[in-house]
Amino acid sequence: MTPVALALVAVVLALLAGAAVWIIRLERDRSRLRERLTGAASDLQNLQLAFSRFAPDEVIERVIANGLLDVGEKKEVSVLFADLVGFTALSESVEPTTLVGILNGYFERMSRVITEHRGHVSTFIGDGILALFGALAPNPWQANDAANAAIAMQAEMRDYNRALERDGLPKLEVGIGLHRGTGVAGLVGSHELKEFAFVGRTVNVAARVQDLTRSHDAEIIVTEALRVTLDPRFHTRELPAANVKGVADSISIHALEGAEAD
Repeated sequence: MTPVALALVAVVLALLAGAAVWIIRLERDRSRLRERLTGAASDLQNLQLAFSRFAPDEVIERVIANGLLDVGEKKEVSVLFADLVGFTALSESVEPTTLVGILNGYFERMSRVITEHRGHVSTFIGDGILALFGALAPNPWQANDAANAAIAMQAEMRDYNRALERDGLPKLEVGIGLHRGTGVAGLVGSHELKEFAFVGRTVNVAARVQDLTRSHDAEIIVTEALRVTLDPRFHTRELPAANVKGVADSISIHALEGAEAD
C-alpha cells in the first residue's frame, strides 16, 4: 500500500474514531436528558397529586399553565354550609377509632353528593362541610345545583343512618344553610400550604343560617338572596326574619322542603 493510501486510511480511521466518540457522547447526553425529563414528569405528577388535596383540578391546571399562585377573582357564588347536630356530645360517647370511621363515612358520602351536583367541597371544618357552587366556572344554575345537593345530602344521610343503625352505631343529624352572594375566590394560605377558598361575608351568612336549623325545626334553610334565583319547582316555607352576626339588618329566610321531579 502506498504512503498516500496509508495516510488516507489513517484519516478515515481517525474520522471514524471521532464519529464513534461523538455518537457515544450524544447517546450519553440523550440518556441524561431522558432521565431528567422522566424525573421532571414524576416531580410534576407528584406535585399535582399533592396539590389536588387542597385545590380542584381546574385550579391546578391554571397554576401549572400560568405559574401564578396568588390570583383571586371576585365572583357570585352559592355557598352550602352543613354541620352535624350534637356531634360534640357524640364524640364523647364513642371510641376515637369508631368516631373517625363514622365521620369519614359521612364526609365521603356528602362529598360525593356535592360533586355529583357540580359543587366543590372547599374545606372540612371540624364536622362541618363548606361547599361552593359557581366558584370554579360560571354556572347560571348554581342555586338550583346547591338546593338539589342539599336535598340529596339529606336523603343520603337517611341511607347512611340505616347503615349506622345496622352496625349498632348512633344516628347522625345534619343541618344545612344556603346563601348566595359575592366574594373572592382564589388560592389562599402560606407559602408551604395553600388551598382554594372563597372569602367574604357570604360564607359567614351561610354558616349562621345553618345554625338556625336547630331553632326552626328545619333541615335546610335558604336565604332570600338564594331563594329568588331558584327554579319554581322548589318548595319553600317562609320563616321569621332572623338577625345573624355580621349583618346589620335582619334577613329573610325560608325552609327548603323539597322539589318537584324533573
